[in-house]
Amino acid sequence: MFFTVPTILTWTRIVAIPLIVGVFYVGLEPRVQNLVATIMFIVFALTDWLDGFLARRLNQTSAFGAFLDPVADKFLVCASLLVLVHLKRADVFVALIIIGREIAISALREWMAQIGAAKSVAVHMLGKVKTTVQMIAIPFLLFDGLLFRAIDTGLWGTWLIWISAILTVWSMVYYLQKALPEIRQRVK
Repeated sequence: MFFTVPTILTWTRIVAIPLIVGVFYVGLEPRVQNLVATIMFIVFALTDWLDGFLARRLNQTSAFGAFLDPVADKFLVCASLLVLVHLKRADVFVALIIIGREIAISALREWMAQIGAAKSVAVHMLGKVKTTVQMIAIPFLLFDGLLFRAIDTGLWGTWLIWISAILTVWSMVYYLQKALPEIRQRVK
């Protein structure tokens, strides 16, 4: 199940990272850079939905795909956040919150899986909402202009990325609370 259609789509999100970053280093006009990076991010982010849909539809779900999918999402989001911090479109504090949470919860999930308690930190709707808000905020911040001559994507993206940072902390607290009984039991 290493090279199924869903897994290949997941791999494209990882391959997308240097492409999105590279757009800002090839000497294009800034508006063109922003547009190309935004379109690329949206297209690659949509593969997250598509690979899951195809895996279920084609009966090609696998443990490897279940592992790789969230890793690809986290790489794409973290790399995009670093680009946005570099471009001064996102606050470094927001990036630290989001990236720090991803590292902490990934480590927590790995540990909980090792002790046989993975279900206590299974993906929750709060985490999905957080991810959705991030996936809207990031292209808004990458675009950084007026959309349809009316929507200030920089302003909306800034608000949304801060909302996602709040949701990030909230979801981290939620997962930690769910894991706390197991943690207490093992620390004794």
